[in-house]
Amino acid sequence: MKLIITRHGETEENKAGILQGHLPGKLSALGISQAKKVALRLKDEKIDFIYSSDLARASDTTKEIAKYHPGVPIELVKDLRENYLGEWQGKTKKELGLTANRRVREISPKDGETSEELFNRARNFLHRVLAKHRKDTVLFVGHRQINKSMMTRITGKGMSSIGSLHNTSITIFEIAEDKTHKIHVFNCIKHLD
Repeated sequence: MKLIITRHGETEENKAGILQGHLPGKLSALGISQAKKVALRLKDEKIDFIYSSDLARASDTTKEIAKYHPGVPIELVKDLRENYLGEWQGKTKKELGLTANRRVREISPKDGETSEELFNRARNFLHRVLAKHRKDTVLFVGHRQINKSMMTRITGKGMSSIGSLHNTSITIFEIAEDKTHKIHVFNCIKHLD
């Protein structure tokens, strides 16, 4: 299976430093431009199926991509949502005392989704999709943390080795049943230049 993973475009909430989690999010002007550019980047890819987070920021990005892939089935799924942040959703990083040295995943909210729960959600969804689409090219449109969780599962590396995923970055894997996966493109944002 060929798996293409991208993240939604920048949101107004990203710009304001607001933690979104399961909130819908609204693409900013830059985010709309990023979505159009990633759509152009993917227009010549043969895509058999698209799975997108059902949150607005991802589904709006998906709509741009789908313009170049008419007739390709799209399924909006909760499994590709960002990690649930409980009482922190809608709050700014500043309000929570988060800095570059103190990140959300290190001090998750008591009522939020744990890193382990997020990783398990990513693993289970990935397994279901792999079983269903063994010979297909599939696109996932998701969010930073869920995409990173997918990538850790595929590469066998830790979250910190993945680095930060840029808005509308493209990663392309060739998934093999014997786990000799190939990475064709990783966190690429050339289309944004």
